[in-house]
Amino acid sequence: MSRLIINLIFQSTLQTLEMVFASAAISVILGLPLALFMTATGSAKLYKVPFLGTFVSLVVDAIRAIPFIILLVLLIPFTRFLIGTSLGTAAAIVPLSIAAIPYYARIAEVSLREVDKGLIEAVKAMGGTRFMIIKYVLIPEALPGLVAGITVTIVSLIGASAMAGAIGAGGLGDLAIRYGYQRFNTTIMLSVVAVLIALVSLIQFCGNYISKKLS
Repeated sequence: MSRLIINLIFQSTLQTLEMVFASAAISVILGLPLALFMTATGSAKLYKVPFLGTFVSLVVDAIRAIPFIILLVLLIPFTRFLIGTSLGTAAAIVPLSIAAIPYYARIAEVSLREVDKGLIEAVKAMGGTRFMIIKYVLIPEALPGLVAGITVTIVSLIGASAMAGAIGAGGLGDLAIRYGYQRFNTTIMLSVVAVLIALVSLIQFCGNYISKKLS
């Protein structure tokens, strides 16, 4: 394998990691509050406004129902308005984040919903506020599941970032399409697949390890 190909794969891997981890951070920052809101207005019954929780839940599911490749195209005007361009790594972070926020919110909501209701009722009986229940019961008890959800989200984002390469997002997907597929370079194609498999395996291993330690 030539030095040029190695440099291309290295630079594309860095671009993929930039897209994936920036999008994952945004999805956790915005997705976790959504999950807490859906849980607090739903199974935890901390707020008696179920219609709001149902509305948010419907919006979350509606966005998740849109295939990512279609979401990429639909968000081109919004991405161009926000970033100034619809091409490149920074531009790809916008659709990746919008796709990942509801995805992580739903995974986190499932973990939060599994927290023992007896603990919530016990804190309520001792005069605990809603904030205390969220901070000291829901989040700590669901933490292993929340970490596992982040891992699944990051792995999904790696696949989505490769798909984003189809519209010039940069990264490993872009490299595979431009140099591997369009130029019939099997070495680059197989190298990209190998790097993607290694990235997914490494992230899944780290996520499983952290989640197990927190259990």
